[in-house]
Amino acid sequence: MARGTRETKLRSLERRKNYYKASTIILLILVLVLAIAIVNPFKPQKLNFGSRLTNIDVPFSSQYLSVINNAPNSYFNTAALKMLNGSLTDEILDTPPTQFVNKPFTVNGKPSVIYIGAISCVFCGENRWAMALALSRFGNFSNLYEGYSSFGDHDVPTLYWNNDNYTIAEGVGFGNYYHSNYINFISADYESPIVDGFELQPLPYFVAQAPNSTYKSAMELMNSTNDFQGTPFTLWGNVIVAGATGIVFGNATPTTATLPLTNETHAQVLSQLKNFNDQFAWGEYAAADVYIAYLCPTLNNTPSVCQLPGIKKLEAQMGL
Repeated sequence: MARGTRETKLRSLERRKNYYKASTIILLILVLVLAIAIVNPFKPQKLNFGSRLTNIDVPFSSQYLSVINNAPNSYFNTAALKMLNGSLTDEILDTPPTQFVNKPFTVNGKPSVIYIGAISCVFCGENRWAMALALSRFGNFSNLYEGYSSFGDHDVPTLYWNNDNYTIAEGVGFGNYYHSNYINFISADYESPIVDGFELQPLPYFVAQAPNSTYKSAMELMNSTNDFQGTPFTLWGNVIVAGATGIVFGNATPTTATLPLTNETHAQVLSQLKNFNDQFAWGEYAAADVYIAYLCPTLNNTPSVCQLPGIKKLEAQMGL
């Protein structure tokens, strides 16, 4: 089953379950609100999906950045081998990609990674950790920011590529603080109120909002693939990835109602990535490995990470 289809079905299942659950909750709330209104009609009650805005849009400390920028190649190799031998409990996409573009999107002589997501999206939120780890093998970040998926989409701790506007009615946050001698990183996140649920506009909206010709051409390219099935939607070299490469939500098995990652802080997430001794960390590095394997052939396997035995085996398994 295609990744985008699997994520669409997961969201559909969540929505159906949440619909019936919400119907019961709404009925109870109406009764409660009516009772409150009778007693004190000037104090309406508000129901929140999640609750955290802790340090949102705060730049990563140098210690946090170091976890991403200085992750050792040995972690990526070990995670790739774990994925290949079936010892990971997380769901990681390691099958051949479904679509290629004719040639990489090149700017200043370098191929590009293009990312389209949404700050409210839980799959984007989880997968940005893997993306950042993968990108760190080809360059480094001078800034990243603490963020969350929306209150109504599991409220998971994530990273933002820049200081996104999480109160705006709608908009797009373009750009990042990434530097590389090998690639360009072109990023766009749909911005909407973080206290609401998942929200997204179709790709022509991203084209219309593009701040310059490079971003407009990149958004037009992604729109022209006709493979958009939801976010995250990415291009790595010449490989289109219609969805997340990993569904990694913590060390316990997630359900449609509860994701273990929801209850963690950024410090806890980064500590796990740094120490590399649990299923969550192994899963995130393995998801990063899939992105790396997609990109390496475009770079003629020149970067050192592309020479790791685990990455080579992964490329071979995916037929790259």
